[in-house]
Amino acid sequence: MSLDWPTDRIDYSPIHGRAPLPLPEGRKVVVWPCINVENWVIENPMPRTVVNPPGGVEKSVPDIPNWAWHEYGQRVGFWRLKRIFDDFGVKSTLVLNGTVCDVYPQIVDAALESGWDLCGHGWIQRALPAVEDQEDMIHRVFKKLRDYSGRDPKGWLGPALAETHDTVDWLHEAGFEYVADWVLDDQPVDLRTKSGTIVGLPYTQELNDLAMQLIQGHRAQEYGDRAIREFDQLMEDATAEPGSTRIMCFTLHPYIMGVPHRAREIRRILEHVCNRDDTFVWTGEEILDWYKSVRPAP
Repeated sequence: MSLDWPTDRIDYSPIHGRAPLPLPEGRKVVVWPCINVENWVIENPMPRTVVNPPGGVEKSVPDIPNWAWHEYGQRVGFWRLKRIFDDFGVKSTLVLNGTVCDVYPQIVDAALESGWDLCGHGWIQRALPAVEDQEDMIHRVFKKLRDYSGRDPKGWLGPALAETHDTVDWLHEAGFEYVADWVLDDQPVDLRTKSGTIVGLPYTQELNDLAMQLIQGHRAQEYGDRAIREFDQLMEDATAEPGSTRIMCFTLHPYIMGVPHRAREIRRILEHVCNRDDTFVWTGEEILDWYKSVRPAP
C-alpha cells in the first residue's frame, strides 16, 4: 500500500455512527491540557518575536528582548501555571524539546514528580522540515526522554505541528505510540505507518494560546470563554450519542498564558471542567491507554 500522502494513512470516517468508545464510570468528555516548554537557542534567530528587531536590522543575534520574553515563561510562567494545576489536583502533558531536560531540568523534574507525561517536541525549537537529519533527531529525542525519566515516552508533537512525508514512520520506528500533529477529529484515530499503527490524539488549533493571543490578537478572556464554550458543546455532542466520547485539548505556552494578566483564565477553565462526574482530566498517555483498551478491532 502506498503511504505517499496523508490521505493514504487514514480513511475518512464520519463521527456519527462510529463504534462506541465508552469511558469508565459512564463519563463523556476527556479534557487534555498540554503545556509546551521549548528551548530557544540564544545563538540562533528566535522562533517567534514579540517586538521587531531594531531599525535596519533584519535578524538580530543575540536577540535579547525576544529571548527574554520567552525565558520569562520558564523562570516564572510555568511555575504559575503549575501551581494552578496543583490547586485542582490535575495533571498536564509536558510537551518539550529534548534539550529542555538539560536546560530546564527543574521543570521536567516537577512535571514528573506530579505524574505528568512527557511528549517529545523536537530537539530544539525548530520545525521538522528544517531539520537536516529528522530520523536521527526523532530517535535522539526518544532516547533523551527515556534516559531522563526512566520510562519510554509515548507521545510526540512536532514543532509548529510540521511533518514531512516520512515523519510518522520514523516516530513509530523510534517507539512513540501517539502523535498529536493530525488535528482532524474529536476522538483518537489510527494512522498507518510502514511498520504498524500509531495513534493520533486530538490536539488543538483553536484552543492554542499562540494562535489566539499572538496571531489573532484576542483579549485573554477569549481564551477562557472559547474553552468553556468548546467543552459545553462537546459535552452536548457526547450526551446525544451514548459512547461517543469526545476529547478536548487546550494547549499553553508559559510565556503566553503564564503571564500575570492571562493566567487566571486557566483557573477559570479548570473551575468549569474539574470535579465533575461526567468528565476526566487526563494526560496524553492516559488517553492513549484508555483508547487502546476500547478501540474496535481493525
